[in-house]
Amino acid sequence: MSLNNLAKHIEALIFSSVQSISIQEIIIALNGVFNEEFSEQLIEKEVKILQTKYDNADNVLELVSLNNGFQFLTKKDYHETVNQLQLHRSKKKLSQAAMETLAIIAYRQPITKLEIEQIRGVNSDYSVQRLLEKELISMEGKAETPGRPILYKTSGTFMDYFGLNNISQLPQLKDISKEENAIGTPID
Repeated sequence: MSLNNLAKHIEALIFSSVQSISIQEIIIALNGVFNEEFSEQLIEKEVKILQTKYDNADNVLELVSLNNGFQFLTKKDYHETVNQLQLHRSKKKLSQAAMETLAIIAYRQPITKLEIEQIRGVNSDYSVQRLLEKELISMEGKAETPGRPILYKTSGTFMDYFGLNNISQLPQLKDISKEENAIGTPID
């Protein structure tokens, strides 16, 4: 491998790193590839060249110094666009357990976690936490029962995501029951 492409190797290391990568980590990786000892000064010089390259207005990325290392980030002009993608992706990824928990909360709100678990028959800590993180549910207050457990309800984000103005617009359970789930023969 040629040292002429040293900046490209550094660029590849920074690009492929999930979090910021330090000068020392870059040196360790390059030493392993080139079987050569690189100085901090040389690597810092190459990183500055890369930063200048990415300062160009034609690039959507910038090379930023973070947490004693370097990382590629989207320039501020594009944050809203990237944020929309992240919102879209975060809304798509609900597990079956989270969907069940969300349905129980939507139809029985306000409801405590204990009541959710009694309906589902399993612990719902993780599902409730994920729904809170995704802001699909919120805390309503505390129940007037012993221990004063937290009450959960659907949030404005839930309403927006499902295109509802109010909870009364949720489909009625009788409208979504399937004959295949019925037991026995229908009574006329």
